[in-house]
Amino acid sequence: MTVRRLLALPLLGALLAGCGIRATEVPTDFGAAPSRVPCSLAGPDGATQSSRGVPVQVFLLCGASLVAVDRAVRVPEGTPDARRRVIVAQGLLDQLAASPSAAERSAGYTTYVPGGLGVSGPGPKDPEDTLRLSTAPSRLTSYALAQLVCTLSDSAATEDDGSVILGGPGPGPLRRYECTDDVRDHPGTAQPPSGGVTGG
Repeated sequence: MTVRRLLALPLLGALLAGCGIRATEVPTDFGAAPSRVPCSLAGPDGATQSSRGVPVQVFLLCGASLVAVDRAVRVPEGTPDARRRVIVAQGLLDQLAASPSAAERSAGYTTYVPGGLGVSGPGPKDPEDTLRLSTAPSRLTSYALAQLVCTLSDSAATEDDGSVILGGPGPGPLRRYECTDDVRDHPGTAQPPSGGVTGG
């Protein structure tokens, strides 16, 4: 019995030592690191952006407000201004509908603009800076409309006066929409101010 007790002592000691907390290399996931700042992105690579086309900005949703992020749109050299406006507008719509990058998603960015949304220039009786969407603006969600209005009104697709004239397909009515601080801060509840537009 004495020999058995002596042999059991080292085993008991090893078991007791194993009760402590040991370091582990198994990854654990307890959420984002505290140092991560929501809606904070590293600066874009300017050379890469410019090589992809004309530098532009689009508004994505992050933390319940709209935040501008850098993008690029390809525009062929020598494109007439009227055609250039539509190309830029379509490029902006495509960028808004695209899924944010992995880094943007990690920082909390998202978009509500649906895919497949098209844009064309003015109809025969529309003002020259009109943009007609393939879906009527009134059919878009408040978030999607806010993203579109704020992105387009601050781009080469419009007259650079902080507003954009939008309509749906066909000869339907037009409205001039504005992007305000309230819309950028509360896109889910603050509708972009708008007013009716007569033909040009």
